[in-house]
Amino acid sequence: MIGLVLAAGAGRRLRPYTDTLPKALVPVDGDTTIMDISLRNLAAAGLTDVTIVVGYRAEAVEKRQAGFEEKYGVRISLVHNDKAEEWNNAYSLWLARDHFAQGALMVNGDTVHPVSVEQTLLAGRGPSILLAIDNLKKLADEEMKTVFNADGQLTKITKLMEPADAFGEYIGANIIEASAAADLADALKTTWERDPNLYYEDGFQEYANRGGEVRAATIGQVDWVEVDNHDDLAKARDIACRY
Repeated sequence: MIGLVLAAGAGRRLRPYTDTLPKALVPVDGDTTIMDISLRNLAAAGLTDVTIVVGYRAEAVEKRQAGFEEKYGVRISLVHNDKAEEWNNAYSLWLARDHFAQGALMVNGDTVHPVSVEQTLLAGRGPSILLAIDNLKKLADEEMKTVFNADGQLTKITKLMEPADAFGEYIGANIIEASAAADLADALKTTWERDPNLYYEDGFQEYANRGGEVRAATIGQVDWVEVDNHDDLAKARDIACRY
C-alpha cells in the first residue's frame, strides 16, 4: 500500500499565497506546509512510498521533492495533471490509477488533520473503499456530505444534500484497496468523461452505484479543516501547531 496525495489544484481563493504556490505548499505552522503535514502523517502511519498528483505550479513541488524525501523518509513519485486548471479532481485521481492499483491511503492536499485519521483508516481496513467521516460536525451547504444504508454501505456522497439528511462529512481521506482499484479507475473514467468538472467523490458514487463496497470510518472528536479560503487558513494555523 502507498500513500497518495492529490495536490494539483490552484486554490484561487487563497491568493496571494497561491499566486506562486499550489495550495498544498501554503504554510500553516511556521515553515510547515499542508504538504508537510500530509507527508508526516503518511510516514508516521508506515507508508513510505508516496505518490503526489501535481498540476498547478507543479515546479514548486518538484523543487522541494528531495527535501521532503529526506525530511520524512519517504520515496515520492509525481504524477502530472496537465488539465489541473481546467478540470476537477475526478480526473486527477484517475491519472493515479496505476499507482493506487497497489492499494492506497489517499489524502487531499488541502486538508489539515492529525495522524489519528490515518490510523483510524488503517485500523478499519477491510472494505474495498473506506472513507474517513466526521459525523460529529455541524454541517452546512459546502461540506461533502454522505449517507450510508442500514448495512453501512454508501448510498450518497455529494455537497448537494440537505445537511439534516446526512450521516456526516467526508473529510478528504480514504483507503482504496488494491482489489477495488480497477473498478474504481473505470468508474472515475466514466465520471470525468461525463463531465470533467465532477469530483472524485462522484467517482466513488459511480463505483457504489455499480455495487462496489464503500463504507465509513468515523474519526471521532478531531480538529481538522479543509483549507479553501482565508478563514480556513486561519483555522488551519490555529490547529496545526497542536499536532
